[in-house]
Amino acid sequence: MNRRERQGAILRLVREQELATQAELAAALHEAGHDVVQTTVSRDIRELGLVKTRGASGRLVYAAPDSARPRELAPSFRRTALTIESSGNIVLVTTQSGFANALAEELDRTGHPHVLGTVAGDNTIMILAREGVPGAELRDELRAYLLEGAA
Repeated sequence: MNRRERQGAILRLVREQELATQAELAAALHEAGHDVVQTTVSRDIRELGLVKTRGASGRLVYAAPDSARPRELAPSFRRTALTIESSGNIVLVTTQSGFANALAEELDRTGHPHVLGTVAGDNTIMILAREGVPGAELRDELRAYLLEGAA
């Protein structure tokens, strides 16, 4: 296996599993049939720009840099969002007057993995969650942005 194939396997693994250490990543690669050593895994992590994010279990786990991008939304949500509610697979965000379009544009730009699309007015954003993602789950994730960095 060449470097590109190995790094592709690493990206698939970190998207599918919560892997918190280089040893866990190396073990997952071994289970997938790839013979690697820790130094190779370390170099691949650096070259791929993997980052640590909070996984569903609460542990810090490896993630591809593109999957960490929605965290960039936290400051904007804290500045402009007033309420975040959900119904079915729709999340409704109310903002200060005049801020909805800019926040919706930023949400679309980040390519949030749970967001199919947005529609914005002057102070309201309707967010459509992707198939299989309950609106309540997306609502809770967006509400968490309001608390990030708060003392």
